[in-house]
Amino acid sequence: MDVARLTTPSFLVLGIIDKLGEASPYDVKVEAARTVAPFWSMPHAQVYAQCDRLVEAGLLSEVRQSGGRNRRLMRLTEAGRKALADWLADPAFVPVEARERGILKLWFGARPEVLAPVQLTEHHRTLAGYEELAEGVGELLTRGQREALEFGIRYERMMVDFWQWVERRGE
Repeated sequence: MDVARLTTPSFLVLGIIDKLGEASPYDVKVEAARTVAPFWSMPHAQVYAQCDRLVEAGLLSEVRQSGGRNRRLMRLTEAGRKALADWLADPAFVPVEARERGILKLWFGARPEVLAPVQLTEHHRTLAGYEELAEGVGELLTRGQREALEFGIRYERMMVDFWQWVERRGE
């Protein structure tokens, strides 16, 4: 498979399996929800489809456990390891696609005085959770994981600031 045709979800699956060493599609889904979901969500069905696609492309190998649930366990192949390494080394910029439902609602005429209080509450809650995580396990994270967590903290601070600004404009 041409690496240029791989998508970010493809690399998410490769990266998680690389970190785990061996994983079933279910394991990938659980680990994605546990780790990267705050900044990269991926529907469960897409995890399974990506796993199938990557096995077919020769980037993952697959063995079925005998007995029981007949689980599929996957590992990166050498080609998968190379594709992941090449992607990690590629500094190309891809613009962020902000998908904030509240912002979309503002655009289409929702009332700021209705949206802002709820948005503020939720962004404060998320920010507190990230800050608690940083305080509790921040030293145990890899540098990249800590930097991703810092992105979440800064993003939530920016969203709190934005919604406070929206709220003040209505005064």
